Amino acid sequence: MNRIYALFVSVLMLGLATVSANAQDRYRLQSGDTLRIEVLEDSSLNQEALVRPDGNISVPFAGSIPAGGRTVAQIEADITGRLAPNFASEPNVFVTLSSLNVPREPLPPRMIDVYVVGEAEAPGKYEVVPGTTLLQLFAEMGGFSRFAATKRVYLRRTDKTGRELAYKFNYDAIVRGAGAGATTRLADGDVIVIPQRKLFE
Repeated sequence: MNRIYALFVSVLMLGLATVSANAQDRYRLQSGDTLRIEVLEDSSLNQEALVRPDGNISVPFAGSIPAGGRTVAQIEADITGRLAPNFASEPNVFVTLSSLNVPREPLPPRMIDVYVVGEAEAPGKYEVVPGTTLLQLFAEMGGFSRFAATKRVYLRRTDKTGRELAYKFNYDAIVRGAGAGATTRLADGDVIVIPQRKLFE
């Protein structure tokens, strides 16, 4: 029974190795992949070769070899042919795929903090994507309270020198398309101040 099991495991491992080898033979190299190159007759030539952004690899005594878009078998044959003049007989060159260039997951966009104070429907701190405009923030904060002086909304910003700047916007005019400032891009630390409406305002 043990012999049968051992035989089964051996056949299974051989099958997996064959599948892996077949997949490697079909794979077309791309920049960022790493190859393991071994020369049986001269171990000093053994190395890890990175496929550069230009699609080439560098091999001592063989020079720069095109690798991008080619298979491991093609690279192996190319290196063998280039090294052959340096040996009494054709060298035994073995090339294997050491590692793949796995694309990194894109980093999430860095958020910026914008603060809304005063007569907003939902005042507080908002984390928004860089490039968010003033009008987009108005939409995100859910509108104004019924006491808001929407014709004189202020954006307070501190510049790199520490000086505080204040910009006045007329929300009512912006909504009608007659006011400027809708496309003003917010910066980290901006404070939107919405004052209370005066008695006859």
